[in-house]
Order: sequence, then structure tokens, then C-alpha cells
Amino acid sequence: MTPDRSSLWSSLAGDFDVLVIGGGATGLGVAVDAATRGYRTALVEAGDFAQATSSRATKLVHGGVRYLQSGQIHLVREALAERSILLRAAPHLVRRQAFVVPVYRRWELPWYGAGLMLYNLLAGRASLGSTRITGAAIAERVPGLRRAGLKGGVVYYDAQFNDARLALALARTAIDHGATVMNYVRCESLIHEGGRVCGAVVRDAESGATTTVRARAVINATGIFSDELRKMDDPKAAPMLVLSRGTHIVVGANALGSETAIIVPKTRDGRVIFAIPWQGRVLIGTTDVAAASPAVEPGHTEEEVDYLLEQIEPYLERPIGKRDILSVYSGLRPLVSGKAAKTSQLSREHHIECSAAGLISIAGGKWTTYRRMAEDTLNFAIRRGMLEDARCVTRTLRIHGAAEDLGEYGSDAAELEALIAAEPDLADRIDAALPCTWAEVVYAVRLEMARTVEDVLARRTRALLLDAQAAVRCAPQIAARIARELGRDAAWEQAQVREFTELVREYYFVR
Repeated sequence: MTPDRSSLWSSLAGDFDVLVIGGGATGLGVAVDAATRGYRTALVEAGDFAQATSSRATKLVHGGVRYLQSGQIHLVREALAERSILLRAAPHLVRRQAFVVPVYRRWELPWYGAGLMLYNLLAGRASLGSTRITGAAIAERVPGLRRAGLKGGVVYYDAQFNDARLALALARTAIDHGATVMNYVRCESLIHEGGRVCGAVVRDAESGATTTVRARAVINATGIFSDELRKMDDPKAAPMLVLSRGTHIVVGANALGSETAIIVPKTRDGRVIFAIPWQGRVLIGTTDVAAASPAVEPGHTEEEVDYLLEQIEPYLERPIGKRDILSVYSGLRPLVSGKAAKTSQLSREHHIECSAAGLISIAGGKWTTYRRMAEDTLNFAIRRGMLEDARCVTRTLRIHGAAEDLGEYGSDAAELEALIAAEPDLADRIDAALPCTWAEVVYAVRLEMARTVEDVLARRTRALLLDAQAAVRCAPQIAARIARELGRDAAWEQAQVREFTELVREYYFVR
């Protein structure tokens, strides 16, 4: 059982070994690592867990095929090792995924085949299956592939996951190991004593109350907002990040007609595009557009949507258009600045720095390597003398809910069954077009710290990504149920429906 919000808030007003600011993949990974090493750990997140970048991924746990082209062998090898660890740690949320590189020019078969065989070779014992070159019969495996001119394809294996639900599982793992973890708690200011950072003043977004959290090591894991916290510590700090917007479109499963994903290995601007079966839909992405400033909701442009449709069109038997799009979602990548002319050329490696006052900032990286980033960050703090040496155990740690064949709720599936046993109507779907049940809504509020309609529909159930219009349609009923669970009034319900509808209209509909 997740502790109630008032108990978590009371426990924040104390002394900790580690204070993590930021509740995305990186911050939650650091909190899990710190708590399992035995450090007294607290984490605060200004919004919801994984609200920004960490819930907007392409849903892949992978080594990064395209990094081979730029010679970043070490990055690929590291990511493939982390892929293997994550598959063992969270089998309820991460699974093997087959991919096909469709080929329409015969000479490309050995070319892409050699590259993907190297990719699999780098995985070593962590390989998920042999890479093989096949003929035109590949169309039988992926019925949605354009058959005209198809010479064959290269089949290889990676992994996919549910990013937001993995973030929630990490939050609960940290709590399981004694950490104090809260969403909707903003860092208002850092505390400096003797020229050193020793904690923060934080504010509860719901009550407006503030409290002081003290810690020996303060970790800035705020992702795209890292530079803002760095300037809070030192107004003269030079920017560390360059931001890139990645946009995805979501269409029906019939676009591919298969559980096998396809990869467009090279677009006109040198990028890689994926079309991936996920949650009964197909995700197509992603773009790479420079962004000027951080934002939880960076929006998208018509040009980005057109770009994705144009790039995938030559590979599909049945062209898709804007009328087929069920949802559009975008996120910003926090890339460590470098000399590359384009954001797509910047490295996805992570970077750790310590300010003169002792604020540790961790930035860059990607979901696949979140665990390694956390390990490196805490080892960095140990080397700086902020923490006593303690061994990292996350290479073999099982994440909350880890269990085979029980779906994304893992070992907590019994909790859903108990809710339905108590209220049989909770077995009903929230909307005919969505796979989510009312039991999942109640579970999200009672056990996963959901506080808003957006929390439930965007990240706990993923309804917003699966079908934006259906999500809007059921928002009033969702608001009413959350209000019942949290003791909110009618005005709160109305405000929630209005805010969610505005969010969807501005960022998720294509019109």
C-alpha cells in the first residue's frame, strides 16, 4: 500500500542523506538506487511523475541502432547491457519486440544485414534473437508493408515498454525501500549554508504549504528543466542543455496488421523512423526539431505530422492520412550541448557535474540507460565525500510488481481483482474505444498517487495516447470518480474537465 499524501508530506520535514529533485526516469532511478543502498532518501516532483519527457518516449528499450552509424560503439554496448538488466528487472513492463527493416533495393539487404548482425553481436549473451535476412515473403509477416518492389527485409530484435507505467513502478519501488516520494511538490529554493547546498524549501501544490528538506547530497534530476535549477543554485551558471522536440503520431493497429515493428533506416534528413505496435495501436515517430525553451507540453506543428506521414508512406500498402490519427504526442529531449550542427547529431550520453556549492546535476542519457545513470550519479556523490560508500544493488533488483504473465500490473493484479470483487461495476471499460477499466482508475488514485484527470488518462492508463477523442469523451466521468475518491467538490470536477479538454484540444488533436 502506498502511504497517504499527508504522511508523506510530514516525513519530508526531516534530515535525509539524498534529496532528489525531479520525478522523471532519471530522478526516480536515482531514488531507487539511493534507497536500496540504505541511504535516507527523499524525492520531490513539481508535477506528476514522468509528466514531461519520460512519458513521451518511442517506447523502446534499445541499444540505439542509429548510433552505430556514428561510431558510438561504447554507447550501444552500454545500452544493450542495460536492456538486458531491465528485461529481468521488470518483465511485466518490458518485453521483446521483433523489428523488420524492409528493403526495396536488393543491394541494401547485405548492407543493413551486416549492420544489424553487428548490433546483435554487441549484445553478446544479452541477445534477444538472431538477426536474419529474408526475401519478399517478409510481407507475410507484416501484411501492412508495401509489396510493390519489395525485395526482402532484415529481422532483428529489441525491446519495448510502457514508459509512464515503468516510472510509476520505480516510484513505488523507492517507497517499498523506505524512500519518501511525492508528486506535485515544487522546489521553491535551495538552502545554502557555509557556501554549500544542504537542502531545499519545497511547496505542496495542493495545499500551498511549505517545508524544509535537508540532505547531505542534493541531486538535480529535473531533465529539460535542469538549467533552471542550476541557475537557482548559481545565477551565473552557463546553460548545459540543448533541447530537441520529438513528435509521434498514433494510428490504428491495421496500419501494420502485425505485432512486428518496422524501421525506416534512413529518411531524407538522415533520421530513423519507427512504426511500432503498442497497446493495440501503432506508434510512428519521431521527429527531431530544435526547441528554444523547456515546456511540459511543447506542442507540435503540422509540418512534423506531415513529415511523419510522408516518411512512412512509401513503406505501407495502405497509405495513412490525418483522418487516421488517433493521437499526437510530443516531448523534449534534454541533450547535453556539443559542437554538432543538428540536435539529431548530439550524443545521447549522460553528463554529471557538481557546482561550486555542491549541487549535483545529471542530464542527457535516455530511458534505456536510466539505471546506469543513477548508479553513476551516486558513485559520483560518494567520490565527492557527500555520502558514505555503499554498494549499488540495482543490477539484480526486481522492480515493484515484477512478475511474468500478469500484464502491466504484475503482482499487483490481485489488487485490481479485489477492487472488482468489492465493486463489480469497476470491471467495465471507461469507454468502448479504450482498453482501460474503472478498476484501473480507482487503483491509480488509491495506489499510484494520481491526483488529476490528466494523471489518470495520460499516464496511469495511457488513454490519451491511445485515442485522444475517447479520452475527452470520458473525462467528466473520470473527474467525478476521482472527486469521490479524494473528497473534491463539483467546482474541482468542472475545472478538471475544462483543463483536460483544453490540453487535448491544443496538443493532441490534429485539425
